[in-house]
Amino acid sequence: MNTARIKTYAKINLTLEIKGVENGYHLLDSLVASVDMFDYILLKKRKDCLSSVTMHGMGSECIPPEENVALRAAECFSQTFGTTGADITVFKNIPMGAGLGGSSADSAGVLNGMAKLYGITDEDALTKLAQSLGSDTAYMRVGGFQRMQGRGEQLTKLPIEERLHFLLLCPSTGVSSKACFSMYDQLPKTLAYRGEPTQELIDLLLKKRINEGGMYLMNDLFVSAVNLNPDVERAEKEARSFSPLGVTMTGSGSGILAWFENRELCEWAKSRYRGKCKAYVLSTVCPEKKSIWRSPFALSEEEYKK
Repeated sequence: MNTARIKTYAKINLTLEIKGVENGYHLLDSLVASVDMFDYILLKKRKDCLSSVTMHGMGSECIPPEENVALRAAECFSQTFGTTGADITVFKNIPMGAGLGGSSADSAGVLNGMAKLYGITDEDALTKLAQSLGSDTAYMRVGGFQRMQGRGEQLTKLPIEERLHFLLLCPSTGVSSKACFSMYDQLPKTLAYRGEPTQELIDLLLKKRINEGGMYLMNDLFVSAVNLNPDVERAEKEARSFSPLGVTMTGSGSGILAWFENRELCEWAKSRYRGKCKAYVLSTVCPEKKSIWRSPFALSEEEYKK
Protein backbone atom coordinates (compact mmCIF):
# COMPACT_ATOMS: atom_id res chain seq x y z
CA MET A 1 0.00 0.00 0.00
CA ASN A 2 1.46 3.35 -1.08
CA THR A 3 -1.36 5.70 -0.09
CA ALA A 4 -3.93 5.95 2.70
CA ARG A 5 -6.92 8.21 3.19
CA ILE A 6 -8.30 8.91 6.64
CA LYS A 7 -11.30 10.69 8.15
CA THR A 8 -10.42 12.05 11.58
CA TYR A 9 -13.37 13.27 13.64
CA ALA A 10 -13.88 16.26 15.93
CA LYS A 11 -14.83 15.74 19.56
CA ILE A 12 -17.09 17.57 21.97
CA ASN A 13 -16.99 17.76 25.76
CA LEU A 14 -20.45 17.39 27.27
CA THR A 15 -18.94 17.86 30.71
CA LEU A 16 -15.52 19.06 31.79
CA GLU A 17 -14.71 18.96 35.50
CA ILE A 18 -11.32 19.93 36.86
CA LYS A 19 -10.58 17.68 39.82
CA GLY A 20 -7.23 19.11 40.84
CA VAL A 21 -3.62 19.54 39.75
CA GLU A 22 -0.85 16.94 39.84
CA ASN A 23 2.76 17.52 38.80
CA GLY A 24 1.72 20.67 36.99
CA TYR A 25 -1.10 18.99 35.02
CA HIS A 26 -4.82 19.57 35.51
CA LEU A 27 -6.77 16.41 36.33
CA LEU A 28 -10.02 16.13 34.41
CA ASP A 29 -13.26 14.20 34.49
CA SER A 30 -15.06 14.66 31.19
CA LEU A 31 -17.68 12.95 29.04
CA VAL A 32 -16.47 13.22 25.44
CA ALA A 33 -18.02 12.13 22.16
CA SER A 34 -17.13 12.17 18.46
CA VAL A 35 -19.26 14.21 16.07
CA ASP A 36 -19.80 14.14 12.33
CA MET A 37 -17.34 16.90 11.54
CA PHE A 38 -13.97 15.69 10.31
CA ASP A 39 -10.70 16.48 8.57
CA TYR A 40 -9.51 14.45 5.55
CA ILE A 41 -5.92 13.27 5.60
CA LEU A 42 -4.10 11.90 2.55
CA LEU A 43 -0.79 10.08 3.13
CA LYS A 44 1.74 8.87 0.54
CA LYS A 45 4.76 6.70 1.33
CA ARG A 46 8.25 8.08 0.98
CA LYS A 47 11.46 6.15 0.42
CA ASP A 48 13.40 8.13 3.02
CA CYS A 49 12.72 8.75 6.71
CA LEU A 50 11.50 12.32 6.24
CA SER A 51 7.88 13.48 6.36
CA SER A 52 6.12 16.59 5.09
CA VAL A 53 2.70 18.06 5.89
CA THR A 54 0.66 20.44 3.71
CA MET A 55 -2.40 22.05 5.30
CA HIS A 56 -5.52 23.37 3.55
CA GLY A 57 -8.51 25.19 5.05
CA MET A 58 -9.60 26.95 8.26
CA GLY A 59 -6.51 29.17 8.22
CA SER A 60 -4.26 26.18 8.83
CA GLU A 61 -1.93 27.17 5.99
CA CYS A 62 -0.15 29.61 8.33
CA ILE A 63 0.81 26.99 10.95
CA PRO A 64 4.64 26.91 11.05
CA PRO A 65 6.20 23.45 10.61
CA GLU A 66 7.77 23.51 14.07
CA GLU A 67 4.28 23.91 15.61
CA ASN A 68 2.49 21.39 13.37
CA VAL A 69 1.42 18.45 15.54
CA ALA A 70 0.56 16.36 12.47
CA LEU A 71 4.18 16.60 11.31
CA ARG A 72 5.44 15.75 14.78
CA ALA A 73 3.14 12.70 14.86
CA ALA A 74 4.54 11.44 11.53
CA GLU A 75 8.14 11.92 12.62
CA CYS A 76 7.56 10.21 15.97
CA PHE A 77 5.80 7.32 14.24
CA SER A 78 8.77 6.70 11.93
CA GLN A 79 11.19 6.87 14.85
CA THR A 80 9.10 4.55 17.01
CA PHE A 81 8.38 1.87 14.43
CA GLY A 82 11.45 2.23 12.20
CA THR A 83 9.49 3.02 9.05
CA THR A 84 10.14 5.50 6.27
CA GLY A 85 8.19 8.77 6.22
CA ALA A 86 5.20 10.11 4.33
CA ASP A 87 4.00 13.13 2.39
CA ILE A 88 0.82 14.19 4.16
CA THR A 89 -1.96 16.54 3.08
CA VAL A 90 -4.55 17.65 5.64
CA PHE A 91 -7.84 19.11 4.41
CA LYS A 92 -9.26 20.87 7.46
CA ASN A 93 -12.96 21.20 8.19
CA ILE A 94 -12.65 21.34 11.99
CA PRO A 95 -12.43 24.97 13.19
CA MET A 96 -9.26 25.81 15.11
CA GLY A 97 -9.33 27.24 18.63
CA ALA A 98 -12.93 26.11 19.14
CA GLY A 99 -12.46 23.28 21.67
CA LEU A 100 -13.19 20.56 19.10
CA GLY A 101 -9.81 18.84 19.30
CA GLY A 102 -8.79 19.73 15.75
CA SER A 103 -5.05 19.55 16.35
CA SER A 104 -5.34 16.29 18.28
CA ALA A 105 -7.60 14.91 15.55
CA ASP A 106 -4.92 15.56 12.94
CA SER A 107 -2.20 14.06 15.11
CA ALA A 108 -4.36 10.97 15.75
CA GLY A 109 -5.36 10.76 12.08
CA VAL A 110 -1.72 10.77 11.01
CA LEU A 111 -0.96 7.93 13.45
CA ASN A 112 -3.90 5.91 12.11
CA GLY A 113 -2.90 6.66 8.53
CA MET A 114 0.75 5.74 9.06
CA ALA A 115 -0.30 2.53 10.82
CA LYS A 116 -2.48 1.66 7.82
CA LEU A 117 0.28 2.61 5.38
CA TYR A 118 2.96 0.50 7.06
CA GLY A 119 0.85 -2.33 8.46
CA ILE A 120 1.46 -1.55 12.14
CA THR A 121 -1.09 -3.34 14.34
CA ASP A 122 0.48 -3.05 17.81
CA GLU A 123 -2.33 -1.17 19.57
CA ASP A 124 -0.48 -0.89 22.87
CA ALA A 125 2.50 0.76 21.19
CA LEU A 126 0.24 3.07 19.15
CA THR A 127 -1.67 4.10 22.27
CA LYS A 128 1.55 4.80 24.16
CA LEU A 129 2.81 6.90 21.27
CA ALA A 130 -0.50 8.79 21.06
CA GLN A 131 -0.37 9.58 24.79
CA SER A 132 3.11 11.03 24.39
CA LEU A 133 1.85 13.42 21.70
CA GLY A 134 -0.92 15.08 23.72
CA SER A 135 -3.67 14.56 26.28
CA ASP A 136 -6.48 14.11 23.73
CA THR A 137 -4.59 12.19 21.05
CA ALA A 138 -5.12 8.68 22.42
CA TYR A 139 -8.86 9.33 22.65
CA MET A 140 -9.02 10.87 19.18
CA ARG A 141 -7.50 7.73 17.63
CA VAL A 142 -10.64 5.73 18.49
CA GLY A 143 -13.30 8.28 19.46
CA GLY A 144 -16.89 7.49 20.38
CA PHE A 145 -18.49 8.07 23.77
CA GLN A 146 -15.81 7.81 26.44
CA ARG A 147 -15.14 9.06 29.93
CA MET A 148 -11.81 10.86 29.99
CA GLN A 149 -10.07 11.18 33.33
CA GLY A 150 -6.67 12.12 34.74
CA ARG A 151 -4.61 14.09 32.24
CA GLY A 152 -6.75 12.56 29.48
CA GLU A 153 -4.95 9.23 29.40
CA GLN A 154 -7.54 7.36 31.50
CA LEU A 155 -10.25 6.38 29.04
CA THR A 156 -13.39 4.35 29.65
CA LYS A 157 -15.42 3.37 26.61
CA LEU A 158 -19.17 3.77 27.17
CA PRO A 159 -21.91 1.70 25.48
CA ILE A 160 -24.06 4.74 24.66
CA GLU A 161 -25.98 4.08 21.47
CA GLU A 162 -28.18 7.15 21.21
CA ARG A 163 -27.30 9.82 18.64
CA LEU A 164 -27.23 13.26 20.21
CA HIS A 165 -27.74 16.44 18.21
CA PHE A 166 -26.25 19.91 18.69
CA LEU A 167 -26.13 23.41 17.29
CA LEU A 168 -22.53 24.60 17.49
CA LEU A 169 -21.78 28.34 17.55
CA CYS A 170 -18.14 29.23 16.86
CA PRO A 171 -17.03 32.83 17.51
CA SER A 172 -14.65 34.22 14.93
CA THR A 173 -11.93 34.41 17.58
CA GLY A 174 -10.69 31.32 19.42
CA VAL A 175 -9.32 30.63 22.89
CA SER A 176 -5.82 29.37 23.66
CA SER A 177 -6.00 26.18 25.75
CA LYS A 178 -2.82 27.09 27.61
CA ALA A 179 -4.10 30.58 28.42
CA CYS A 180 -7.50 29.22 29.46
CA PHE A 181 -6.08 26.75 31.99
CA SER A 182 -3.73 29.45 33.28
CA MET A 183 -6.65 31.82 33.76
CA TYR A 184 -8.57 29.08 35.57
CA ASP A 185 -5.73 28.81 38.09
CA GLN A 186 -5.86 32.56 38.73
CA LEU A 187 -9.61 32.91 39.23
CA PRO A 188 -11.33 32.30 42.61
CA LYS A 189 -13.14 28.95 42.87
CA THR A 190 -16.71 28.47 44.02
CA LEU A 191 -17.26 26.35 47.12
CA ALA A 192 -20.83 25.40 46.18
CA TYR A 193 -21.53 21.68 46.08
CA ARG A 194 -22.55 20.58 42.60
CA GLY A 195 -22.61 16.79 42.77
CA GLU A 196 -20.95 14.64 40.10
CA PRO A 197 -22.27 15.97 36.76
CA THR A 198 -20.14 13.68 34.57
CA GLN A 199 -21.27 10.52 36.36
CA GLU A 200 -24.88 11.67 36.52
CA LEU A 201 -25.01 12.48 32.80
CA ILE A 202 -23.43 9.13 31.92
CA ASP A 203 -26.02 7.34 34.04
CA LEU A 204 -28.88 9.14 32.29
CA LEU A 205 -27.54 8.42 28.81
CA LEU A 206 -27.01 4.75 29.61
CA LYS A 207 -30.66 4.64 30.73
CA LYS A 208 -31.66 6.47 27.51
CA ARG A 209 -33.25 9.31 29.49
CA ILE A 210 -32.03 11.80 26.93
CA ASN A 211 -34.35 14.71 27.66
CA GLU A 212 -33.18 14.89 31.29
CA GLY A 213 -29.50 15.24 30.45
CA GLY A 214 -29.34 18.91 29.53
CA MET A 215 -29.12 20.14 33.13
CA TYR A 216 -25.83 18.28 33.60
CA LEU A 217 -23.95 19.95 30.76
CA MET A 218 -21.13 21.96 32.30
CA ASN A 219 -17.57 23.17 31.83
CA ASP A 220 -15.27 24.40 34.59
CA LEU A 221 -13.28 26.40 32.04
CA PHE A 222 -16.23 28.52 30.87
CA VAL A 223 -15.59 31.51 33.14
CA SER A 224 -11.89 31.44 32.22
CA ALA A 225 -12.70 31.41 28.51
CA VAL A 226 -15.15 34.32 28.93
CA ASN A 227 -12.43 36.35 30.68
CA LEU A 228 -10.15 35.75 27.70
CA ASN A 229 -12.78 36.13 24.99
CA PRO A 230 -16.11 37.94 25.69
CA ASP A 231 -17.52 36.51 22.44
CA VAL A 232 -17.82 33.17 24.24
CA GLU A 233 -20.38 34.59 26.68
CA ARG A 234 -22.27 36.25 23.83
CA ALA A 235 -22.45 32.95 21.93
CA GLU A 236 -23.65 31.15 25.05
CA LYS A 237 -26.52 33.61 25.50
CA GLU A 238 -27.45 33.34 21.82
CA ALA A 239 -27.52 29.55 22.05
CA ARG A 240 -29.81 29.66 25.11
CA SER A 241 -32.27 31.90 23.26
CA PHE A 242 -33.44 28.84 21.27
CA SER A 243 -34.50 26.99 24.47
CA PRO A 244 -32.44 23.82 23.95
CA LEU A 245 -32.17 20.96 26.42
CA GLY A 246 -28.91 22.44 27.65
CA VAL A 247 -25.93 24.58 26.69
CA THR A 248 -22.22 24.26 27.41
CA MET A 249 -18.81 25.18 26.06
CA THR A 250 -16.69 22.42 24.53
CA GLY A 251 -13.06 21.97 25.56
CA SER A 252 -11.34 25.22 26.47
CA GLY A 253 -13.57 27.10 24.03
CA SER A 254 -14.52 29.03 22.11
CA GLY A 255 -17.22 26.75 20.65
CA ILE A 256 -20.66 26.71 22.34
CA LEU A 257 -22.96 23.68 22.11
CA ALA A 258 -26.76 23.78 22.29
CA TRP A 259 -28.28 20.30 22.75
CA PHE A 260 -31.63 19.62 21.07
CA GLU A 261 -33.99 16.65 21.03
CA ASN A 262 -33.39 15.95 17.33
CA ARG A 263 -31.45 17.14 14.31
CA GLU A 264 -34.48 18.88 12.80
CA LEU A 265 -34.63 21.27 15.76
CA CYS A 266 -30.91 21.96 15.33
CA GLU A 267 -31.49 22.81 11.66
CA TRP A 268 -34.42 25.02 12.68
CA ALA A 269 -32.27 26.92 15.19
CA LYS A 270 -29.46 27.31 12.66
CA SER A 271 -31.84 28.68 10.04
CA ARG A 272 -33.02 31.35 12.48
CA TYR A 273 -29.66 32.28 13.95
CA ARG A 274 -28.72 35.87 13.11
CA GLY A 275 -25.60 36.32 15.24
CA LYS A 276 -21.98 36.74 14.18
CA CYS A 277 -20.81 33.21 15.01
CA LYS A 278 -20.34 30.48 12.45
CA ALA A 279 -23.13 27.96 13.03
CA TYR A 280 -22.93 24.20 12.49
CA VAL A 281 -25.26 21.27 13.09
CA LEU A 282 -23.52 18.27 14.65
CA SER A 283 -24.57 14.74 15.57
CA THR A 284 -22.58 12.22 17.56
CA VAL A 285 -21.00 9.31 15.68
CA CYS A 286 -19.05 6.16 16.50
CA PRO A 287 -16.06 6.39 14.14
CA GLU A 288 -14.54 3.06 15.16
CA LYS A 289 -13.85 1.01 12.03
CA LYS A 290 -15.14 3.90 9.91
CA SER A 291 -12.09 6.14 9.83
CA ILE A 292 -10.63 4.79 6.58
CA TRP A 293 -12.00 6.64 3.58
CA ARG A 294 -13.23 4.43 0.76
CA SER A 295 -13.91 5.57 -2.79
CA PRO A 296 -17.60 5.32 -3.73
CA PHE A 297 -16.44 3.87 -7.08
CA ALA A 298 -14.41 1.03 -5.54
CA LEU A 299 -15.81 -2.49 -5.51
CA SER A 300 -16.50 -4.12 -2.17
CA GLU A 301 -14.88 -7.46 -1.42
CA GLU A 302 -18.19 -9.21 -2.08
CA GLU A 303 -18.70 -7.37 -5.38
CA TYR A 304 -15.12 -8.13 -6.44
CA LYS A 305 -15.65 -11.86 -5.89
CA LYS A 306 -18.69 -11.80 -8.14
